[in-house]
Parts: sequence; C-alpha cells; structure tokens
Amino acid sequence: MDERKRDSIVAYLQRRMNEFGITPEAIAASVAADQQRLLAVKYRDAFDNSWDGKGAALQWVIQATSAGQSLEHFSVRQAGVAPASKQSGVDWRNDPFAGSRLAAIKPEHQQAA
Repeated sequence: MDERKRDSIVAYLQRRMNEFGITPEAIAASVAADQQRLLAVKYRDAFDNSWDGKGAALQWVIQATSAGQSLEHFSVRQAGVAPASKQSGVDWRNDPFAGSRLAAIKPEHQQAA
C-alpha cells in the first residue's frame, strides 16, 4: 500500500473514531478482550460455534455428542497434531515459467481446491 493511501485511511479512521467517541485505549482493550476470548475457546465446530468448556454445554455441543460425535473431535488444541506448515515443499526458484503469464494462470481443476 502506498503512503498516500495509508495516510488517507488513517485520517478516515481518526475522523470516524472522533465521531463516535472511540479512543485508542478502547480499541486496545477490545482487541485484548477478543484475544482472551479466543484463547479461552476449547471447542469449535464447522459453523464456527465455539465453547470454552465451562458451564453447561451449549446446544450445538449437546446435539453433536447426542449424535455420537466425541467432544475431542471439536477440540481446538488436539493432542499430537502439529500445526500445518504453509510451505508446499516445492522449490520454485527453478520454475521456467516464473514471471510469465503461464505462472499466473491456474487450470480450472486447481481453482476449486
């Protein structure tokens, strides 16, 4: 992003924050609260419903376990599972099509993946 565009976005955000009476401290507190909430999540389903494991089980947890699914299936921190690496293991430095139009076009069968 170029500097002019960044400055424009910052100015816009500052105007909107002033308009609604939002302080940088309030934003920092909100971000910190969101991070704490996300760290507290122990279980999550495919629809992004989450539960911290405290208190009564939520409806989605009850339905899933009643249907025979184990609670460990929804665990956010599954034991023995290493985080997925984003690297593909392919060395693209010797790609003869690098920088060409062919490097940018993806076949249809790969776009659906």
